[in-house]
Amino acid sequence: MTRAVVREMLAEFLGTFVLIVFGVGVVAQTVLSKGTAGSPLSINIAWGLAVTMGCYVSAGVTGAHLNPAVTLALAVHRKFPWSKVGPYTLAQVAGAFTASAVVYLTYREALTAFDGGLRQVAGAQGTAGIWATYPQAFLSTFPGGFIDQVVGTALLVGVIFGITDVRNAAVPPGLTPVVVGLLVVLIGATFGFNSGYAINPARDFGPRIFTAVAGWGADVFRAGNAWWWVPIVAPCLGGLLGGWAYDRLVGDWLAEA
Repeated sequence: MTRAVVREMLAEFLGTFVLIVFGVGVVAQTVLSKGTAGSPLSINIAWGLAVTMGCYVSAGVTGAHLNPAVTLALAVHRKFPWSKVGPYTLAQVAGAFTASAVVYLTYREALTAFDGGLRQVAGAQGTAGIWATYPQAFLSTFPGGFIDQVVGTALLVGVIFGITDVRNAAVPPGLTPVVVGLLVVLIGATFGFNSGYAINPARDFGPRIFTAVAGWGADVFRAGNAWWWVPIVAPCLGGLLGGWAYDRLVGDWLAEA
């Protein structure tokens, strides 16, 4: 592994860490305060700002992927080197895992006050959903949940392709993180109800692994009809579809810059 790739992995690690430490942190504050120090609106806004800040701390090195679905879409549609997809994904998951540990350490006493020290995945004292996403009781794993994640991530990647295409009405580079953050707020406010809009395999898998080893156990992989694989597979497919749709409907019709 070259020094350049290590440098890029470190940037993806830090960017994803910033994204998850703020994103999971706002959910922890909202849940553990029983809604007195947070709300669905504050969660959506904070996740958007978390994306913005994560992008700003890493964009100069990697362009701030922070999401394996974005990395994969760039490899398929934008000639991003396939040799970097694995290292980027590993760094993103590691950043999400580490951020989860920091949130846990910070809120450990509040967590114990909330659940009495008994870590539960679901129920009135369920707290695993602070870290990873779980579906509503009415939502099927397939097709309902799968479609939910495909749609959300397709919107994410398709719009990112649009706002970063220099042949289109591209956002000024320094403001791209702000617009991407607003996009995440929009997705959360419109498509967050079914399952919490993971739209990012690292965002869900890293924190889920953390909860599995930090006291919640293997139930985090069994809950929601074994939901755990959906926020991994469906966002990757959604990202590919979103990038394809943008290129076929807009990008391919634009003159070369």
